[in-house]
Amino acid sequence: MSKPKRAELPGASELFRPTRQPAEPEPRAKPQVQAAPEPTADAASPVPSGRVRHDHKITVYFSEDELLALEDANLDLRRTHGIRVDRGRIVRVAVAHALADLLARGADSDLVAELR
Repeated sequence: MSKPKRAELPGASELFRPTRQPAEPEPRAKPQVQAAPEPTADAASPVPSGRVRHDHKITVYFSEDELLALEDANLDLRRTHGIRVDRGRIVRVAVAHALADLLARGADSDLVAELR
């Protein structure tokens, strides 16, 4: 009696092995989470909160193109600049810049021009 033919498949370690070495190994230090700074009445301009625990949540809807652009920006930040962040942090930085511009330039701000 002949043995049934069975294909030999690679193991998981071969399937999921790295295919190329990174140019520079990235440090694996865990980022420290800070407490959110208390807002002050005389703050010159809004600043993004960074990597902290956030107490409030909003829902923002994006078109397919906007979401893809946000994902592309996130990948570019990682690939080109070595910055690993989540989409929420990118959005918080963008909002802080828009609010600072509004505070500094008022009616001439990019936010007012875009929303008109």
